[in-house]
This record gives sequence, C-alpha cells and structure tokens, in this order.
Amino acid sequence: MRITDVEAVVLDTGKDYPNPRQAGEAHGVRFISLIKISTDEGIMGWSDIETQPHVGKQVVDAPSGGAVGFESLRRALIGEDPLEHEHLWQKMYRYVAYYGRQGVGMQMISGADIAMWDIAGKAAGVPVCTLLGAKYRDTVKAYASTLFRPTPDGMKEAVADYLRRGFRAIKFGWGVFGDELDLDVRLVRAAREEAGDEITLMVDGGWYRVDYAAPYKPRPLKDWIRLVQQLEELHIFWLEDFLHPENVEGYAAVAAHTRTLRLAAGEQLAGVSEFERLCDVGRVDVLQPDLSRCGGLTIGKQIADFATRRQIDCVPHAWLTDLLKASSLHLNAYLMNSQYLEYNVSSASLLNNLCIEPIVMRDGVLPVPTKPGLGVDVNEEIVARYRVA
Repeated sequence: MRITDVEAVVLDTGKDYPNPRQAGEAHGVRFISLIKISTDEGIMGWSDIETQPHVGKQVVDAPSGGAVGFESLRRALIGEDPLEHEHLWQKMYRYVAYYGRQGVGMQMISGADIAMWDIAGKAAGVPVCTLLGAKYRDTVKAYASTLFRPTPDGMKEAVADYLRRGFRAIKFGWGVFGDELDLDVRLVRAAREEAGDEITLMVDGGWYRVDYAAPYKPRPLKDWIRLVQQLEELHIFWLEDFLHPENVEGYAAVAAHTRTLRLAAGEQLAGVSEFERLCDVGRVDVLQPDLSRCGGLTIGKQIADFATRRQIDCVPHAWLTDLLKASSLHLNAYLMNSQYLEYNVSSASLLNNLCIEPIVMRDGVLPVPTKPGLGVDVNEEIVARYRVA
C-alpha cells in the first residue's frame, strides 16, 4: 500500500467565538482543520487538528524548501507505506525540523499520524485500540466540557441542564474565571451546590484571556495557592492548565499545597520529554495530551505508557470533532486506568456532527468505536458544504 495524496482541509462554521463574559454555551471555534490521506488501495484516513487551520494547510502544501528540514508533510509522505507509522513519524519530524518541531508543524504531524493509524486499522479490519495492543473497556466516562458562566445563578442553571442530559461529571473553564478570586470561589460553590456531592466537578483555569485588548492573566502563584485550598473544600476533582505551559516549576509550587485536588495540564505540549518534565518537575497529577497536538497516537501511546509507569492519570484533551473524540476513546481503551474523556458540548453543529454517525453520550459514558480504524466515517457532503480551503 502506498500514499497517493495528503490533503489539508479548512472548514468555516461562519461564527466567531463569543465574548466569554456574555456566553452561555460556547459556539466553538470558527475554522476547523482536517487532514485526509489517500492510498492506492482506496483506503483513506482522516483526522482533525486543533490548530490555526490556514497556517496548518501551508505545512502540508508548502513548496520545497530545497533541503530536508524545510519541506512539507505532503513531500514527506507521498509514495510511502502508511502502515509504517513510526518510520513516517520520524521522517515527518525531520522534514519540518527547522520550522515545525513544535507548534503548528507538530500539530499537523499529529493529524497525519492519526490519519495513518486510521488507515492501518481499516487495512487490518480492526479498531485502532486493537493495534495499540489493549482494550480494557468498552465505554469511557464522559465529562461535559463547557465555559464558566458569569454569575452564580448562571452556573446553577448550567449544572442543572447537564445533569438532565445525563452527565455525571462537568468541567467549567475559561470565561470569567481567573480574574477575581472571590468571584471564582462563588461560581464554583454555586456549581457544587446545584450538583450535590455525587457529581464530579473540574475546573479549567485557562492561562490567558480571549480578550483581544487584554489577553493576559497575571494572577500570582500565592493567589492560586489560596484558591486551591478552597477548591479542595468544594471537592473539585482537578484544576487544569491554569499556568503558562512553560512554568513547570510554578505547577510544582502549587502542587506542594494540595492534598486531594489533582493538578492537570499538558494540552499544549508535544513530545514525551515535555510530559516527563511536567510530571517529574511540575508534580502534575493528570497528564492531558491532545492527540492532535502532542504528536498523534504514536506519541500519545508513549505518554500513556509513561503515566502508567509513574502511576498518575492520563486523560486526553479532546475538545474538537468526533474524529479526535474517537482517537482519544481508543487511547482510553488502551489505558489500564481510565478516568474520563472530554465531551465537547458546544453548540456548533460541525463539531459534533462532522461524522455520519456521531459519538453520543448515554448515561454518562461514551462507547469505544468498534468499526475498523478510528471507527467513525466523515460525512464528505458536510465537508464539501463548509470547505473554504
């Protein structure tokens, strides 16, 4: 089998991300990045990528730079055997070495890697988790991933809605959280009052604002330490991604003041070594690789194995379409200890309806796909309708 085409696709939902101070449920990202890999046997692999889609497309399509290190992913992959995903991961990494070892280059490598695992599963007639080497479970607990509402009453209304929909775990993030310590506590307390003691609650601090005029969150470590003590009193399961991704020592400083609260991070990191540092230096309790950003399933499996050896949690970050949800479910099935998978509850139709048969949460859990490959089929009519590049 040989790769005949590598195609980067940009979809436009037509709606910008809303002002989080006014948001109820978020619409979601405006542009969606997809990668499609075709083969001479008619088998195609797909992935979505959480990146800037127009920039990512150039990583795939760029003309030759005249030397290894300055090339495109398309040039790295055309004519190769997609089943040799380890070989091709290393080749892609070197073809974009001078400009893409991190950031959008690594993110597009991640998408291409996932698409080739999809091809491998389809070629073998088995789901990806079988290729990874284990399927410890058929379902994975889901948590609703949503924005903080700006008022305590808004938090209670949101919790009540997710409980009606069957969720048994909810994560509130970003929005107004992280600006005023007292407001942060009041919002979380309102959520806990509505949820009761049996529902798992998580908090995603967000290390920057989405305000164009002031994209900074300068909260000192001492204030985060004050906050985590109050979050423990409210029985919050984890606090996520609240510091600059490179402030690993800062995570360790906060971790020293926790007893029951887990610290979670990693969605913006790539490569095994960064996750090892996050654990060994940052003392983080939950590693959160985003498979579309960390290096794909090839690297995600290594991160999962590392977390297992260290006896800490690995919970994939998966805030995008059902393609990322499916690949993350396969990694969860492979994990000996699976906690949760993120479930994107945004109102954007594309994010949860890109595939012909959407992955649906029922009774608080998500099914691990059983069909070959990722186990979900992209609706190419939807792709054609929303495609802009």
